[in-house]
Amino acid sequence: MHKNPHGLTRTVRQKNVPLLLEALGRPERSLHGMLVVGTNGKGSTCAFAVAAVTAAGARVGSMPSPHLQEPRERIRIDGVPVTRAQYTQAFAEVWHAIERHGLPVLAQGVFAATAAVHFRRAGVDLAVAEAGIGGSRAAAAELGLDVKVVTGIGLDHTRLLGDSLDQIARAKTAATRDGDHVVLGRLAPEAAAGAEQVLRERTGLTVWRMDRDIHYTVRASGCGTATLLDVTTPRAVHRNLPCPLPGAHQHHNLATAIAAVDAMTERGHIPQPDGARLRDRLAATRWPGRLELIDPARQADWTGRVLLDGATNPQGVATVAPEILRNARTGDCPRPPALVFAAMRDKDVSSMLAPLPSHWPLILTRTGSHQAADPAALHNQLSPSRQGPCLTADDTTAALHQAAEHAGPGGLVVVLGSLRLVGETRTALGLPPA
Repeated sequence: MHKNPHGLTRTVRQKNVPLLLEALGRPERSLHGMLVVGTNGKGSTCAFAVAAVTAAGARVGSMPSPHLQEPRERIRIDGVPVTRAQYTQAFAEVWHAIERHGLPVLAQGVFAATAAVHFRRAGVDLAVAEAGIGGSRAAAAELGLDVKVVTGIGLDHTRLLGDSLDQIARAKTAATRDGDHVVLGRLAPEAAAGAEQVLRERTGLTVWRMDRDIHYTVRASGCGTATLLDVTTPRAVHRNLPCPLPGAHQHHNLATAIAAVDAMTERGHIPQPDGARLRDRLAATRWPGRLELIDPARQADWTGRVLLDGATNPQGVATVAPEILRNARTGDCPRPPALVFAAMRDKDVSSMLAPLPSHWPLILTRTGSHQAADPAALHNQLSPSRQGPCLTADDTTAALHQAAEHAGPGGLVVVLGSLRLVGETRTALGLPPA
């Protein structure tokens, strides 16, 4: 069992979340909406869903996880982070309840309770929430949202969730409750079998599955042309939906989000979004830190491009690699891109770096997270076949300076492996929380 410095097990602190919500007067009681679980794609799916819900004229609170630069990014109204003052007020109410009732919880529990408190203060009763690592054990699962979405399953956080796709799928899908409306994204056969086993243990479910009940086709894509999708769900056919986030994987995330919004419409949580308004809101969707290109980017006396992605596991890197390589082929700089990489201690570093060219200069660093791996430890996990120069840096700012030197003026620096690293990079580049 994993314990904190005070000796309380992780399980005990998880079980304290509903007790904390009770002590706060059940701020989640009036909430309806959707909870998104899965290995990759949760944040983008939530961002698309928030855009679609606002197109229906509804006011929506959302709970992305994790934050990149400031905790207040985890609480949003209509996609906009709350102010520092608003976050502080809600957090103070939660912290006082923790101390008054002696209910220590995991950080995820604090974040979920703080969001619920702010939504009550703001009069928001519709929520789009992203689970953290787990499913039934995720703090956000305590909010009772009755539309559950499983975006996809991959091998990550195996120490907590299990070392097979079947086990991880079961852990994630365990967030479902009797009577829920469930949207399943595209799952590998082993993961699908695990998810279906959990669903058979529930009663009164409505289940929509990608490629069976949900379908999407790409109508137009290419350089300079917006990607347009047709998405069909059991409720509606949506045509010419723009997908502004880069990468083919975002087509699946958009279709999954639209299905979840249709499920909320089916349940009476929101009216059917107007088609033109839906397209406008989707076209404006942004999700920082996921294949986010900063151009121009400036670091001291260097000017070039910085591509950020928070891929935190081999499946995630493999998914975004084609878009990283596409960006590497653009621009006039003759030097190869420089790669800045950091990860948590339990990550498969060699597999994460495998989809990218081994001759690219690599700078290994660590973030301010207590779970961050030491750069020397990361270096020990590199493949022996790696060809390019490999350096270490004490922190993100030092790593960016080294990367800029290797990329050269006008060159490309790619930052990935950790969402914390992405956030620290955004701060170092002078970008505000978004």
